[in-house]
Amino acid sequence: MLDHVSISHQSGLILWSRSFTPTFSALALTPSSPVNALIKEAFIEGKVRNESEGIERDGYSVRWTIENGLGLIFVVVFPALLPLTYIPALLHRVKQLFLSLFSPYLRSLVDSLTAGSIALTESSSQALKVIREKLAEERWEKIFDRCLKSFEGQDSRKQVKSPVSLRNQAQLASVTSGESSPAESDDSSVPLSAEEISKNVQSMKSRIKRGRASRGGTASPVSSPKKAGGSSAAASKLMRKWGDSPVTKEDMAALDYSAPAPGATSKGEGGLSDSMSGPVDTEGMISNRALGKRTANGYEVADWDYRGDEDELPTEDEILANGTSKLSIGSSSIRGDETKAGDEGGGLWGNMFARLTGTKVLTQEDLKPVLVEMEKHLMGKNVAKDIAEKLCDSVGSALVGKKLSGLASVKSEVQSALSASLTRVLTPKTSTDILLEIQRKRSPTATIATPDAPPEPYAMTFVGVNGVGKSTNLSKVCFWLLQNGLRVLIAACDTFRSGAVEQLRVHVRNLGALQDEMGLGDEDGGKKIELYERGYGKDAAGIAKDAIAYAKSHRFDVVLIDTAGRMQDNEPLMRALAKLVTVNNPDKIIFVGEALVGNEAVDQLTKFDRALRDFSSSGIGGAQRKRGIDGILLTKFDTIDDKVGAALSMTYVTGQPILFVGCGQTYTDLRHLRVPHIVNALLNS
Repeated sequence: MLDHVSISHQSGLILWSRSFTPTFSALALTPSSPVNALIKEAFIEGKVRNESEGIERDGYSVRWTIENGLGLIFVVVFPALLPLTYIPALLHRVKQLFLSLFSPYLRSLVDSLTAGSIALTESSSQALKVIREKLAEERWEKIFDRCLKSFEGQDSRKQVKSPVSLRNQAQLASVTSGESSPAESDDSSVPLSAEEISKNVQSMKSRIKRGRASRGGTASPVSSPKKAGGSSAAASKLMRKWGDSPVTKEDMAALDYSAPAPGATSKGEGGLSDSMSGPVDTEGMISNRALGKRTANGYEVADWDYRGDEDELPTEDEILANGTSKLSIGSSSIRGDETKAGDEGGGLWGNMFARLTGTKVLTQEDLKPVLVEMEKHLMGKNVAKDIAEKLCDSVGSALVGKKLSGLASVKSEVQSALSASLTRVLTPKTSTDILLEIQRKRSPTATIATPDAPPEPYAMTFVGVNGVGKSTNLSKVCFWLLQNGLRVLIAACDTFRSGAVEQLRVHVRNLGALQDEMGLGDEDGGKKIELYERGYGKDAAGIAKDAIAYAKSHRFDVVLIDTAGRMQDNEPLMRALAKLVTVNNPDKIIFVGEALVGNEAVDQLTKFDRALRDFSSSGIGGAQRKRGIDGILLTKFDTIDDKVGAALSMTYVTGQPILFVGCGQTYTDLRHLRVPHIVNALLNS
């Protein structure tokens, strides 16, 4: 564990530093800090010549390395009692990475520094500002953290064999030699690790196999337990039961090898599942880097921006090989030697548009080659072909006959028209503030709420095809609602897929544990999340209706209705889904789709929306308004980089907004999709 790390210049200018403990942060401001002692003894007085020896002050060890060409000093401080053998290698690696990333900018900074001057000149101040901006752009903090973790992992694996390992070797030797190993060792205070237990089990299996082979294939006494009052040999073969014989409860019980989870309880009254109790390991369920922010209106999830995704961090080998990492400048993603080509010509589009400049009236012939390239570009971003064609036609129609003046180019006009067109398509036509809608419905002025007639809960139904992640992303939305202090009831209306109810039960258990850990529960200690389920094979519409009634009587704020996945062409299943919508009239119908698909996304969403509108009013004489998709949730958005065409295609088809996107494996991996971000991703070349 480190206490401090810093990168500075020999003139005293600190380029970057970080303290890992509050104690050292306070100590670093005092004259007696270990870093000040290093500067005094090694660089001012010249008492320390060997970097590998380092110095020790007040329980801290200080190691450093110097880059003489640029005059940079890399310093690491850690507790003197910890034998961190990886520190020299870590310093060397950090120096390599830092120089590979920032060497050009460091050169300009060093050249601008005035020897012997305490105050920075204007040029050196500007150079320092550029360095710190590049540190933020390159996400140096994240790169350093990853480098540090790799060395810490290597160090943790280089451990000397403990007494546990030696004892385990003796047990393995006794098992292999055919001796019976004791159930407990003499030193029972030291437990066996999982790896050691696994090795023991494998050794025991090998011993049993050798015993069977030595006896000519006869059954081993270990593997053939005797029945009470009889011989194991006589009872080794049971009479076979063929398929035409009736199956009894005893037969089913004999084949049931499942066991209830520790702390599991049966369903409560009314189909309410108490989920599972007992301790839950919440580590890894949330990601601190994915947390949003709390505003006056409530807790908001973070915004999605492909340029800020941590998964796009360059590897250390890429940094050292290319000399500079992957930079995001404007709307272009460039690397190394591509910078110059991208700035001068803008890539393929720049070369195409550069030939079409001047003051003239644009014609269809002028725009045709540009629009062809534009269409290919959009399809490369995963935009459906028909939609890409329509967008290009609309942009061409808006520009034909337009007069260019001055030095304006066709390139700038087309980019501006395309950006405006994409913005119009993606701008939501309805409200996307779900928290505000919940507040309005639950307000006393919306309904007459009395102790006997509490307000209606806000209901959201999640629909989509099989395997897109409805249940998983429903749980992410549930966690976001819990963070906003709302009581949530999840209705398990997927009564077809095996394990669907159990999956939701696990999510409810995890979210309940997170609620307790993060202090999101009620003041009286009550639960803010519960699962309503009736098992399998039941009518989903009836379960949803009963769940909403239960939520109303128990004053839940929101009901999240999980439905079974179904293909868009399966009319009986689509009618069943429309029945659920007709009977319960949810406030929001959310289509859950994958961001990976292109043309298929348009087909899925179009047919889901059409089926709901065609079938949702059946059974009530057509008096109720026909319902369609109200919003979209796109999953697996962390797998597509800037190929966000599915979001554009789905919004273009229905005119409904993208409410959320799923971007990871934790409950906090939910993002808002802002219009400027997706436009930049689509225009990124």
